[in-house]
Amino acid sequence: MSTPDFPTMTTAQIRDEFLRFFEDKGCKLFPSSSLVPDDPSLLLANAGMNQFKQYYLGTKTLGEIGACSCQKCLRTNDIDNIGLDGRHLSFFEMLGNFSFGGYTKRQACEWAFDFITTHLGLPLDRLYFTIFTDDDDCHDIWRSLGVPEDHISRLGEDDNFWAAGPTGPCGPCSEIYYDQGEEVGCGRADCAPGCDCDRFLEFWNLVFTQYDRQEDGTLADLPHQNVDTGMGLERISAIMQHKSTNYDGDILQSLLGVGERLTGARYGADRKSDMSLRIMADHSRAVTFMIADGILPSNEGRGYVLRRLLRRAVFHGRIMGVTKPFLAAYVHEVQRLLGDVYPELVKSSALIDGIVAAEEERFGATLETGRSYLEDAMADLADGETLPGETAFALHDTYGFPVDLTREICEGAGHAVDMEAFDREMAAQRDRARAQVKDEVWTNFDNAWVSLSENVPATEFVGYDADEAAGCKVLALVHDGESVDSAEEGDDVEVVLDVTPFYAEMGGEVGDTGRISSEGLVLDVTDTKGRDGGLVAHVAHVGEGMVHVGDVVTATVDRTRRELIRRNHTATHLLDAALKEVLGAHVNQAGSLVTPEHLRFDFTHFEAVTRDELSRVEALVNREIMAAKPVVTRVMSIEDAKASGAVALFGEKYGDVVRVVSAGEEDKPFSRELCGGCHAHNTSELGLFKIVSESSVGSNARRIEALTSKGALAYVDENLAALYDASSELKCRPVEVPQRIDALKSSLREGEQRLKAALTGGSSDQLSHAIDSAIDAGAFRCVLARFDGMEASDLRSAWDTIRERVDGPVACVLAAKTPEGKVALMAAGTDEAVAAGFGAGAVVKAIAERVGGRGGGRPNMAQAGGKDASGIDDALTAARDQLGL
Repeated sequence: MSTPDFPTMTTAQIRDEFLRFFEDKGCKLFPSSSLVPDDPSLLLANAGMNQFKQYYLGTKTLGEIGACSCQKCLRTNDIDNIGLDGRHLSFFEMLGNFSFGGYTKRQACEWAFDFITTHLGLPLDRLYFTIFTDDDDCHDIWRSLGVPEDHISRLGEDDNFWAAGPTGPCGPCSEIYYDQGEEVGCGRADCAPGCDCDRFLEFWNLVFTQYDRQEDGTLADLPHQNVDTGMGLERISAIMQHKSTNYDGDILQSLLGVGERLTGARYGADRKSDMSLRIMADHSRAVTFMIADGILPSNEGRGYVLRRLLRRAVFHGRIMGVTKPFLAAYVHEVQRLLGDVYPELVKSSALIDGIVAAEEERFGATLETGRSYLEDAMADLADGETLPGETAFALHDTYGFPVDLTREICEGAGHAVDMEAFDREMAAQRDRARAQVKDEVWTNFDNAWVSLSENVPATEFVGYDADEAAGCKVLALVHDGESVDSAEEGDDVEVVLDVTPFYAEMGGEVGDTGRISSEGLVLDVTDTKGRDGGLVAHVAHVGEGMVHVGDVVTATVDRTRRELIRRNHTATHLLDAALKEVLGAHVNQAGSLVTPEHLRFDFTHFEAVTRDELSRVEALVNREIMAAKPVVTRVMSIEDAKASGAVALFGEKYGDVVRVVSAGEEDKPFSRELCGGCHAHNTSELGLFKIVSESSVGSNARRIEALTSKGALAYVDENLAALYDASSELKCRPVEVPQRIDALKSSLREGEQRLKAALTGGSSDQLSHAIDSAIDAGAFRCVLARFDGMEASDLRSAWDTIRERVDGPVACVLAAKTPEGKVALMAAGTDEAVAAGFGAGAVVKAIAERVGGRGGGRPNMAQAGGKDASGIDDALTAARDQLGL
């Protein structure tokens, strides 16, 4: 087949032309949705239609006749195939046009034909079309547009019929193929679209969801027939640029060029290096987009997918000889190529750089340790022998070494991995984890609360606006895990009321305490917990009287404690907003604890928060407090809440109606979140906000602990008192304390240096005595000495002095108990002493175990450290014996 004669187009030109074409047809242009879909059934956005699910279901309506988009997509179900050939990608862009009853199947076909033949200029003789076996309607449409009969193929349900499930919406598909020529095909006479060879390249799929499959298998017409089409942008770009694979298009060629510059390899010259270059290019693009959409590396869910892709890219960089961090080069190229289309890539550039650098460094260390372990294990295998699954599991469990990388390394060395045994080890680990909680799960399953939840109505909470509720009825009592009718003075009991002002522990906010009372009855409530079926359990001690099911009581919350909790909870919202403003929009709440005494807030971030950043965060929160902004709670639908910009907790499930808490002006609040907790009524109630600590709580997660109101004031008073005491002792003003401490530290360092010089220098009496006591070993003299209070560097200084003061061949074995109580050992010898038989490395290796350490080195210099200072004298004696002195 001759070289294509249609004009070439860049990826950007094709994307723009497609979207403009369908906009002109009356379709509404939608921007790509996030890779994090607004659909709990999906891990990642994997198709253009994901964001239109509500339109297909009819819960949303569209004024226009249809929609069009270019959607970011990510699929990793075939990750092991990515890189092996030019087809498979993890991240890709999907062009699509959609109808929710607005335009017809005929229109969809006509527009697709018009676009590819007129706007792209693809020749009809190169285009082939597949349809479902009995879709005569689609057959007639293509024929009416001029498609030859021999360019239309009928395929079965596996290839050309889409269904949501065994029953429900479904319909036939029609796929459009481009003929790349006989030279890339299988050569068979019956080669046609659907063949496994590369000749016919499918690039556009049109799905016509027109039926509703019934339980008996019959197909009923849907009242509104939908259209869902998808065209892979990378694939059509390769076609329009007269290339044969996805990796030959302009975008991925640019990324392959990054790999060529980093490795010195040339794409197309070697099959193995081509595979690594493809993996590095594809995975780095996917990683960049994922982080830009707020996904951070973790060991589960989307974060695990991200981490796996990133580590696989780094691993293949190592295979190609790139030992230094390199992913940033790809990230910046992705931003250059696609930042104008997807502005989040540029907006999140600092976040992407930070996450990539941290993960690459972390995995680099893991890779070195794990690969060393794996290479040792493979060295014990015979040629072609399978690596035990237990070894692969140990790598995964102990070193965090991904099993897919274990497989790649082993396969490259001619070894398979026993994945069945690996899977058994993984299953056993899961069983052990389940066993740890089995008793607790069983106890929770078969207890009084399960029965009560089925027979007692849910507790009504009235505590948002009230701290006390009278006329509450006791619906149930639980004592020692059993449902009882009454409890007497001295009993500990859990009380269920029909109505309560007590907030049950939830969402990080601790439960209320207080009192339940009536005439002659007092129960001290020490905690409040949520139970099955919406029941609220008041954990109480009967202090006076006797309580019965059916009693009518008054429930009173500890107001002072509740107010402190309200303030700290509102502070977490202000803190969340401030962190987003200072660190970036990638910050998401990862956990919290709100108590009367303090608040704890966990959030996603890739590095320690600096002192300056913490100061800015604290200042922002205090600015909002001093501004005395209203804190307003409104109840609205979940859709309205999201439309208002309210922050929802990632992975949290919400009902149709939610509470939205806003701090600040109604039209532009500083903070707006979905929250069911108790809050202050005005930011000024918080009084003061102070951050007391910032720390790590895992990979890409940080924790801030802070105080408000009384706790913050007490913290400030305590620290001021310490400052005043220090200033008094230092005889300076409080503001001069840091300067005074610096001066004292400088003076101390100078004193230590003078002391060390006195101990190790030429005028040192201790060192002079050691030199004078040097033992004659025949061909050289040897100094054995102990110098307590020195560091390892000081021993090296002592050796310098020994060499200067002793004429002729000399060696030494020195030991010291350091100021921290540990042990430093050193052995050294001049070249003449080494030539005469002295071996510093051998000596240190022989004596280090006497002080609980390990070490070694060269014949002329060796060092070791140890933990057991009581063995120093024994070590020096062993050195004497080792040298035969």
